[in-house]
Amino acid sequence: MSAPSAPARVSARVSGIAESATLAVDAKAKALKAAGRPVIGFGAGEPDFPTPPSVVEAAVAACTDPANHRYTPAGGLPALREAIAAKTLRDSGYEVSPAQVLVTNGGKQAVYETFAALLDPGDELLLPAPYWTTYPEAARLAGGVPVEVFAGIEQGYKVTVEQLEAARTPRTKVLLFNSPSNPTGAVYSPEEVRSVGRWALEHGVWVVTDEIYEHLVYDGRRAASMPVEVPELADTCVVLNGVAKTYAMTGWRVGWLAGPADVVKAVANLQSHLTSNVANVSQRAAVAALTGDLGAVAAMREAFDRRRRRITEMLSAIEGVECPLPEGAFYAYPSVEGLIGKSLRGNEITSSARLAELILTEAEVAVVPGEAFGPSGYLRLSYALADADLEEGVGRIQRLLAEVG
Repeated sequence: MSAPSAPARVSARVSGIAESATLAVDAKAKALKAAGRPVIGFGAGEPDFPTPPSVVEAAVAACTDPANHRYTPAGGLPALREAIAAKTLRDSGYEVSPAQVLVTNGGKQAVYETFAALLDPGDELLLPAPYWTTYPEAARLAGGVPVEVFAGIEQGYKVTVEQLEAARTPRTKVLLFNSPSNPTGAVYSPEEVRSVGRWALEHGVWVVTDEIYEHLVYDGRRAASMPVEVPELADTCVVLNGVAKTYAMTGWRVGWLAGPADVVKAVANLQSHLTSNVANVSQRAAVAALTGDLGAVAAMREAFDRRRRRITEMLSAIEGVECPLPEGAFYAYPSVEGLIGKSLRGNEITSSARLAELILTEAEVAVVPGEAFGPSGYLRLSYALADADLEEGVGRIQRLLAEVG
């Protein structure tokens, strides 16, 4: 009789989670730079600007207030929840009460906790692809089943209602919606948002809409908010947001969700056991960011606008690469399908993952392959880096890929 096998040391639930591909690429690039290699990284999705001085000053002052040295409500400081409600009305036209807002440790926690509150085991989440790497992993961790709905470059990376309906089953519970999009920079028009929202309303599908890039839109576009375009959807819609991208505050870890009171209460109960309150100093800094003027935001957007045009121009000049002009966020998402199957310095380009590996080893430039966001055949490059680094990094890629044969 054989001996019983030893139990797994790590649970199947957690061991099945894939590492964040974007953070992995960024970590590898930083490690190579620390070792003296002249690596230029296009992996991380964070602004290269410092947090605005007024926000930092508010945090410094908060450090000296003993009230911030203690536990505070798990759902967020009342002042911050009020500021988020006011900011949401100001920026998107969506009216919520402070009681409908919950402050989280960054946007990722808002994503996971929302999925945990809405998804039971086996419930399906419709996930337009290309998608941010965290969405499917958070859904699986919450017990849900992500169902990819792919929209390629010929669709401007935007899914249609017809595609969503074809993917809908009796187990469909939630649609994840992200506009402006990470990783593609696509922005759905108000008409497209209304179309998707009305479809969800008609079929009783919840919508979780991630609006964290709402201020980063270009060429006169606007980021249309789902519950504003389809007000009847408000009772089955959760809005995710945070200060990270708009105010260059990725390291401060302040996000939030806004939605129906019963969902927010359920998430608050979960968070009271998971992490309790977000760091009070970070919350005070977020209050300053949300209640201050948007001058620093406009300056950052101007720089991103300049960079997106330049990176698109340079990538589009490479034979075999097709790069649409991003409409929002700070990512370029070129198709490299024209290079798959070809050879580079004696190596076959079998996939976009292999191409990204060759770009790192041969040109010392870090990019994220499309496999991290859905199907192979694409690369994501964040243009939230200095202009000189952008020129040098994409220039290296141009020179390397000129050798493809």
